[in-house]
Amino acid sequence: MHVIKKKTLVDFWSRRSDAKAPLIAWFKEAKAAEWNGPQEIKERYRSADFIAGNRVVFNIGGNKYRLIVKIAYTPGVVYIRFIGTHAEYDKIDAERI
Repeated sequence: MHVIKKKTLVDFWSRRSDAKAPLIAWFKEAKAAEWNGPQEIKERYRSADFIAGNRVVFNIGGNKYRLIVKIAYTPGVVYIRFIGTHAEYDKIDAERI
């Protein structure tokens, strides 16, 4: 998959160093993946949640952080939409971000 905007992840882990290793691991896995649909993601990430608009919510760092991506399966593109704590996640509309 082509992951668009790694800089969002880098900016986040520069503020929260404990997020760096799990975000790098997620990024490497996503980049190497060939997801054709939600089921393939669910097989690897059992705690992933799927919401409207081809968005997926991943738990990062032992469920300390939430990562929202929007996926265009056919061209194989993952758009990073949000990364934050649970408290920050609770303040947004995950289906619209």
